Amino acid sequence: MPHRLHLEQFGPVHAIPILHYRMEFAHLVREAVARLKPDCICIELPPTLRSAFLRGIGRLPEISVLSYETKPGSKTEAAQNIYLIIEPADPLVEAARLALEQDIPLELIDVDLDDYPLHDEALPDSYAVQRLGLKAYYDEFVRAARATRPGKADLHREKGMAFHLQNLSAKHGRILFVCGMYHLERIKTFFVHPQGEPLAKVRRENVRLFNLHPDSCREILAEYPFLSAIFELRRGELPPEPATDGLSLRKQFNALELILGGKKDVPEEEVLRQSVIRSTRHVGGEGEMPDRQRVAYRLFLETARHYRQETGEPVHIWQKRAFFRFARNYALTSGMLLPDFFQMLAAARSCVDDNFAYAFFRLASFTPWQKVESDIPTILLHPEDLWAGSRRIRFRPKEQRRGKGLSPLAFLRRKKEKRPGEWLEGFDNQSICSYPPEDLIIEDYGRFLKQKGAKQLSEEQSRVEPFSASMLDGIDMRETLRNIHEGRIYVRENQRVKGGVGGIVVIFDEDRGNDRYPYLMTWLGEHAQESDMAFYATPPDDNIVGPGISRCEYGGFLLSYPPRRMLDVWSDGDYSFARGKSEVLLLAALDYSPENHVVYVAARPPRSYFRQIAARLGKKIVYIPLGSLSPVKLKKLRVFHILYGHDKREIAKDYVW
Repeated sequence: MPHRLHLEQFGPVHAIPILHYRMEFAHLVREAVARLKPDCICIELPPTLRSAFLRGIGRLPEISVLSYETKPGSKTEAAQNIYLIIEPADPLVEAARLALEQDIPLELIDVDLDDYPLHDEALPDSYAVQRLGLKAYYDEFVRAARATRPGKADLHREKGMAFHLQNLSAKHGRILFVCGMYHLERIKTFFVHPQGEPLAKVRRENVRLFNLHPDSCREILAEYPFLSAIFELRRGELPPEPATDGLSLRKQFNALELILGGKKDVPEEEVLRQSVIRSTRHVGGEGEMPDRQRVAYRLFLETARHYRQETGEPVHIWQKRAFFRFARNYALTSGMLLPDFFQMLAAARSCVDDNFAYAFFRLASFTPWQKVESDIPTILLHPEDLWAGSRRIRFRPKEQRRGKGLSPLAFLRRKKEKRPGEWLEGFDNQSICSYPPEDLIIEDYGRFLKQKGAKQLSEEQSRVEPFSASMLDGIDMRETLRNIHEGRIYVRENQRVKGGVGGIVVIFDEDRGNDRYPYLMTWLGEHAQESDMAFYATPPDDNIVGPGISRCEYGGFLLSYPPRRMLDVWSDGDYSFARGKSEVLLLAALDYSPENHVVYVAARPPRSYFRQIAARLGKKIVYIPLGSLSPVKLKKLRVFHILYGHDKREIAKDYVW
């Protein structure tokens, strides 16, 4: 395997060099125990913490905090609280856990000091072990660390650990020693020479164990909780992969809704837990080291799925590409191969939006087993309590629009079902209609696209010539600057476009698989200010938001002027040769347009065959790339609501968000 194990052997001691609190090394400890089958495991922790530490190990996968207070070094110095996080992805924790599970003697052999200095070491990215293997990784670390001179406290600890290993060597034949790679080379040197028993504390007062508050897990764990949860689940038999059943996050209410012949509240924790379980099988083979890069990829995919269900917007391929490029470059600026949790959050907010970043944060920081209630006291910690500094990031997820003077928490008062299935009773009316405020928005955008299309036609037919007798429609600065060497001024003449725009086609998704937008509908305008409309969208029964009110998402739509003329385009046999829904809408636009031009907005232009059809009808297709329009405006435009009965228009404002 690329992450093959390497052990440094001296006497009966087989030492595995590790970086603390890194998932890759926790997995290597598992491999070492399975291969070596040791009769004793030694870890780099002092025996004064043994009782509380083992109790914390027994609580896993619930995360614990071991706390004690150091004595001040002088009268001017204050006592300090030391916190040791007992989390699954730490190699020392994994070694102790395996010792308890397999009934292997466990020894804590470090020296307990009060005045050990805080080291700020530039450590290599632990992901390199996945590619290079532990031996190459450790050799490079030793080569780089040779110039660093150890302090007195380091030498004291290392001689103490060498002394304990010498004593244990007389009792055991295979000792697995889990040690930080910064100390291992010197411990090997001290081991071959007799060592005296070090001066150290034999007992420490006020060693306490706390349950870590779930909110603290989001900030202070060395490995982000999504990665730790996957490591924890892969310790045993891989769980069955849950089905993708449409559960989604709902940030407004901190709960989830599922309607399957009724309605029931689904805790957010359940949906997040299923996302973790679903990812567990996709980050490496059974028994293999979880690939940190694949974990980040699965985290992105699961977040994108929730984001789409939550906002109605997909994460586009260019956003996905930008996210991983941004995150990679951000990591390289800090000398790492892969981004950390904060860097991925910054990439999510920058490359998608705040809603996506917030969904990313909730999933990545979710700990499935952590609860506030516990058999031991619960403690709330912040990064400042453990580390020298912290980084902050803010999310501003977009909520429901608020009018002047309304409370920013008004969305919390949105009506909910009083009993399961109450909203389904509102679907007793077979006639359907639209929500008028959304009609105004889409008609206004249709007028904007007509103007944009006419302007584009005018620019295509404009004529530029050198200034002679008339300024025509003004100076063309671009052409003048391009030919500045001629010393002449160029002027532009805009040709008048004959005929207007009679149809607008907007395609958000071509739905080539013909499964994402199965709902087909043709609507007639209710009055002279509305156009006829045909569209394909998500099924109304997928997202019920009120009594007789469904929330849908356009895959594409057609607006045709003037109204009251359009038949059902989806059952028209004249369009049977179309290859997809988008081509049906374009054919209908050409068929029903009384004007000479039809605007077609999509990610890619229509087939050249359709330009021939348009020419035979004496019309022209004006193509506008979807990417040239405002993504914010398109996002708002794409979501709409279907009301089952005109009477629902009076109450729709309480349920539409």
